[in-house]
Amino acid sequence: MNRDDNDAALAHQQQLENEQMSKLSAALVRAQRAFSPALKTSVNPHFKNRYAALDACIDAVMDALNNEGIFLMQRTYNDEAGVAVETVFVHESGEQLSGGILRVPAVKQDPQGYGSALTYCRRYSLMTACGIAGEDDDGEAARKTPKAPAFDLQKAISLMEVCETVEELKTVFSYWYRSTPNALQREALKNAYDEFKSHLTTTEKE
Repeated sequence: MNRDDNDAALAHQQQLENEQMSKLSAALVRAQRAFSPALKTSVNPHFKNRYAALDACIDAVMDALNNEGIFLMQRTYNDEAGVAVETVFVHESGEQLSGGILRVPAVKQDPQGYGSALTYCRRYSLMTACGIAGEDDDGEAARKTPKAPAFDLQKAISLMEVCETVEELKTVFSYWYRSTPNALQREALKNAYDEFKSHLTTTEKE
C-alpha cells in the first residue's frame, strides 16, 4: 500500500470513528479548559530562541486529559523521508479522535537525525491536536524586544545550504534577512536563497 492509499484508508477509518464520539467531545472541551501553557524553557542552539520542548507540551495537557478519562496516544508510521506521527485521543468509553497525520523529514539519515525529527514531529502534532501554543515562562520575556543577532553572511548561506525543505529554507532565510539593514548583504542573501530554493523545488518534484 502506497502513501496515498494508506492516508485514504486512515481518513476513512477516522471518519467512522468520529461518527459517534459525544462523550469524548464533551470530555475534550472540559480538558481543554484546564490546559496549562506550554512554557518555552528550551533554547535552540542555532537561532538562540526559546521554544516549548516535548516534555513541556505533555506536561501542559496530560493531567487535564487524564482527569477527564482521556488517554493520549501518538502513533508512528513508516515514512521514506523521515517520520510520521498521529496524535490520538482515546476516551474511557472507547471513543477515539485522531488529530491527523503529521510528516516531518529527517535532516540527517541516521539515528540522531530520525530521533530529532520524531521529537519535533511529536511536539507539533500534540500542540496542533490540543490547540495549544508555546508561551514565554516569564512576563519580562514577552515585553522585551528581541535583540537582533550579529549578521554573518557566510554563516547564513551555510545554514541555508544544508536545508532539506523549502519551508526550512524560508525560515532560515527570513531569520537572517531581518537581522541586517545592509542592502548589499540582503541582496547577496536573497540571491543565495533563490538558488537554493530552485534546487530544492526541483528535488521535491522528482
